[in-house]
Amino acid sequence: MVSEPVRTCVGCRRRAAKADLLRVVAEGGEAIPDPRRRAPGRGAHLHPTPECLELALRRRALPRALRVSQGLGTKRLEEHVQEWAAVEPH
Repeated sequence: MVSEPVRTCVGCRRRAAKADLLRVVAEGGEAIPDPRRRAPGRGAHLHPTPECLELALRRRALPRALRVSQGLGTKRLEEHVQEWAAVEPH
């Protein structure tokens, strides 16, 4: 029996299946969504909901999880999460 990988959301800090979380990477000073989970580098995982994104931003969890010293822009990540929230039923 093969168990599914589990990761922790940097926003709400709940553990969830890796497939249920959005991978985020740092690229050029910005937090970039990596829905295909193929981008190189260190990744952080986040439930793709506005609530978890807001918690992660408020806690400044993304720069810490991605181990970058300067702040990260989040425009593309915020747009991706808003698009997902508009499409997915809750």
